[in-house]
Amino acid sequence: MATTGFWPVKSRLKEVIDYANNPDKTTDKRYLDEDLYTTLRYVENDKKTDQTMYVSAINCPKQRAYQCMMTTKHRYGKFGGNVAYHGFQSFKTGEVTPNEAHQIGIETAKRMWKDYEVVVTTHLNTDNIHNHLVVNSVSFKTGRKFENHISDHYKLREISDLICGERGKSVLPPSKFKGSSKKEYWVKKNGGMTHRDMLRKDIDSIIKNSTTWKSFSANLKGLGYKIVRDDNYEHITIIADGWKRPVRLDSLGANYTIDAIERRLAHNRHSENRYVAIYRAKKSPLLKLEQELEFSINHSHDTATVLIDTVFYILLQLLKLTRDIEAWGEGGQAHSPLLRESLTFERQLEEEFFFLKSNNIKTVGELTTFCCEKESEIAALETERSKIRNSNRRPKTPLERQEKLKAAREITKKINPLREQLKIADSALERFPKVWSLLKTEHDIEINSLTKTNEKGLKNNEKYKENYSNR
Repeated sequence: MATTGFWPVKSRLKEVIDYANNPDKTTDKRYLDEDLYTTLRYVENDKKTDQTMYVSAINCPKQRAYQCMMTTKHRYGKFGGNVAYHGFQSFKTGEVTPNEAHQIGIETAKRMWKDYEVVVTTHLNTDNIHNHLVVNSVSFKTGRKFENHISDHYKLREISDLICGERGKSVLPPSKFKGSSKKEYWVKKNGGMTHRDMLRKDIDSIIKNSTTWKSFSANLKGLGYKIVRDDNYEHITIIADGWKRPVRLDSLGANYTIDAIERRLAHNRHSENRYVAIYRAKKSPLLKLEQELEFSINHSHDTATVLIDTVFYILLQLLKLTRDIEAWGEGGQAHSPLLRESLTFERQLEEEFFFLKSNNIKTVGELTTFCCEKESEIAALETERSKIRNSNRRPKTPLERQEKLKAAREITKKINPLREQLKIADSALERFPKVWSLLKTEHDIEINSLTKTNEKGLKNNEKYKENYSNR
């Protein structure tokens, strides 16, 4: 039985120090990639493995694996993005010998990455014998970059299980790969919460405060969810603003089918310490912020004149409240799933907000103008640098060559901070429509909540008057 997985090794390319210091003297222009080199050194660590027996390479000699991988990158001119992939294959304690594990690793690498250079090592420094696989991101045969689709992770698992089965080893039982989609997998990988996870959490919270299906549905809608297909259908589906497609309740697990939810609600009804749901007005933090800032969020606003820095500030304040559940009072929480989902980009939002403030950018128009100006500045500097580099192809003297190289480097130093500014500005410009739409949704939810509260209050008052008059 073997567990498998792999992850990208990010690139930090820098120019080689000098051709004369290069141990491999087959190429006169080369780059040293620190991440790739470090990864290879790690997996070949002699404290973790017998290098003589348990280090192998596929499609390249193991003594020159790094040089071969870099040569492939140069051949096809592909240095950006992920420089390599670092995989693992871990075996059940006592099930394989070091040699068996190593042979399984070699065969797995051959079937999985037949057109790529791969280093396979077997580590013996833990209770579980395990293989490390370092894969060049560029194919030596076609120049194609490995794209790292979610299906590739499934494929690695399938190949590993097949080889283990062929050699009489046990295999893991079938299971989903951390979610039902590529998007969900990467959301979890980055520490975020998927739509399904969020819905499960909200349903659990709602059931604690509900005793009937009617109150459950009302509370679900109160959090910003919409029931696409209700209990008149066999399969109930739920959706929230910002979601591309609805989610079936029974797809969340055995605890979230109609029958399971009914049982949980019935348990609340018959419990001695059951919670009696009392309608309570939700707090309205967004409306309060609007009042404090004298800023109105409505659908009639012309987005061209909206104060973009204020919009970003308001969302940041809402996200801070969302993190502090106590700020919402008893039983309170952020209204919509979309708002809580925004926590995943809180750091980027904060960076963009301070950027807008430091550059005194107030509107979308001003932000657009800023982007255009930076693009023009970068283009002018790049043109100037190109002229210097072109004139340096046939320098008159070595000194003249060095001076022009220095001049080109100085221009690069000016370009880099401009690109960073442009990157943040472009990100803020792209994010603004989403943020504005989110706040309008939250605004409407809070208005509807207050309306329902007032209606409930009026009904209660009428009942009180009626009961009082009948005395």
